[in-house]
Amino acid sequence: MIQLTPYRRMTLEECVTFINEDECIEVTPEVLRLRKTELDPIKRKQMSKRPAEDDD
Repeated sequence: MIQLTPYRRMTLEECVTFINEDECIEVTPEVLRLRKTELDPIKRKQMSKRPAEDDD
């Protein structure tokens, strides 16, 4: 049995400080959602192994 922790209500500012680089915030009139930008777990793993690109 998998036990999930209940979600936590956050403000937009809290969401922005909470997310990682590979996540985004979906903003709707009712809800703020944090989710991965790449939903495919295989592609996410490949992206995490790729060297980081500099923004120069």
